[in-house]
Amino acid sequence: MSPLDGVTPAAESAPLIELHQVSKIYGSGTAEVRALDGVDLRIQEGEFVAVMGPSGSGKSTAMNILGCLDTPTLGSYRFRGVPVESLDRNQRALLRRHYLGFVFQGFNLLNRTSALENVELPLIYRRTPSAERHALARQALAMVGLTGWEHHTPSELSGGQQQRVAIARAMVTQPSLLLADEPTGNLDTARSHEIMELLIGLNRERAITVLMVTHEADMAAYAHRVIHFLDGRVADVIQPGAEA
Repeated sequence: MSPLDGVTPAAESAPLIELHQVSKIYGSGTAEVRALDGVDLRIQEGEFVAVMGPSGSGKSTAMNILGCLDTPTLGSYRFRGVPVESLDRNQRALLRRHYLGFVFQGFNLLNRTSALENVELPLIYRRTPSAERHALARQALAMVGLTGWEHHTPSELSGGQQQRVAIARAMVTQPSLLLADEPTGNLDTARSHEIMELLIGLNRERAITVLMVTHEADMAAYAHRVIHFLDGRVADVIQPGAEA
């Protein structure tokens, strides 16, 4: 079963993701808060995009909508040309499961579970047979440089290794889009750059589209584009290294 059954995709030239005049409104009247206010955003297949902005700027709300964890109050979100707002709850869950990978600042690993078992979790939800699941999880751990660490629990791994397990877990389903929320926020400088080099490698070698929220300018500099949010709107878009 396709997660996009029952809807008609647009032409192949459509962006991977597109927001058109998206607003997210909480409350009403004098208590109304616009977490997003008419946001337009287009990201093509294979891009690496960083999102920055102060607390309350709307960047996390935008990520939640793009990750199908929330829905816009107004406007349109299209994934490969398909209007996500036309999908029901089950279809959005299938879209997340089949097309999206998530990496978080806090790693979100199961503490009493081995690295291999943590990476297998998304495949369990997809009802992948056991032998295939084990093989795919081992391949994903090898991809992030953790061959030989399959049976270690998170407490036996460094912070950088834990984030590598989290990235392997996100990548094991071969997603089209990797959503990374402050992936280096809990790491020291050296480990942060190692994780960024890993993400850059996945983007270049496997053509994975990466959308990363970060508050660190030196991490954002790895991206093709940096989108700055302010007061629920896109305030600026820059290309690191481009001349002013």
